[in-house]
Amino acid sequence: MTVILVIHLMIVVVLIGTVLLQKSEGGGLGMGGAAGFMSSRGTANLLTRTTAVLAVGFFATSLLLSWIASYDRKPASLIGNGPPAQTQPAGGAAPVTPPTSGGVLDTLKKSDEQQNQTPAAPQAPRSQ
Repeated sequence: MTVILVIHLMIVVVLIGTVLLQKSEGGGLGMGGAAGFMSSRGTANLLTRTTAVLAVGFFATSLLLSWIASYDRKPASLIGNGPPAQTQPAGGAAPVTPPTSGGVLDTLKKSDEQQNQTPAAPQAPRSQ
């Protein structure tokens, strides 16, 4: 599987490079009017055929990799699966009681209760 993945990645890199070398309407990165070993028309035909061959290789390796990845999967039925059965605890479970003191929330609750017990009459501000 690793060999196929490496071949797939190599095809992808070469395919990207081949597509970037092709001459577009705006010029792009194509080899355009440069006087090379092939004419402009011959270069276009070579790049088009190379792109087609690489595209076929890309699709073939993609299908092969997806088939290999799904090879070990076990089929699961979506129909007929009922809800999971609920089980009762083995022993008599004792109810959980919250802590009675010592927590931060309990301290804050006590301070709020103490503030609520003070008289509600308005008080004048004190200067120091």
